Amino acid sequence: MISRLKTKAISSRSYTEKIADWITKSFGSLIFLLLNISFFGLWIMVNLGLVPNIVPFDPFPFGLLTMMVSLEAILLTIFVLISQTRIEQMENLREDVDLHFEIITEEEITKLIQMTKLIAEKNKISFEGDMELKEMLKPLNLKTIESALEKDILKN
Repeated sequence: MISRLKTKAISSRSYTEKIADWITKSFGSLIFLLLNISFFGLWIMVNLGLVPNIVPFDPFPFGLLTMMVSLEAILLTIFVLISQTRIEQMENLREDVDLHFEIITEEEITKLIQMTKLIAEKNKISFEGDMELKEMLKPLNLKTIESALEKDILKN
């Protein structure tokens, strides 16, 4: 089910999200790092006059290079943020599914404990003083959990 939801989320991405994911994946690679190092190294060498037969066009302190690097950083940051926002939405969905399953599991476990207690009582096994069991037999109170979560969220 999770795989199906993930596949559905991936296929329903907007064109912008697809581009952002591709750019984030491509530019977050060793090849991109090496290309950047090579490009910037060559730029600096040319503009320090270390490459013969090429006239420096962006003298130290490399104002044009600084502007290009700044623009690259801004654009890459925006693409990464777009991808992270989508990933966060998928994680929120996964958390919702997990919570739903945990609630169902809690209810099933409580029912199993109740059934086990009934079987034990039929076999004349007493649990009168077992306060922990009495607590476990109480049904899940979603309002209490919701209130605790609200207090925690408001505290942060």
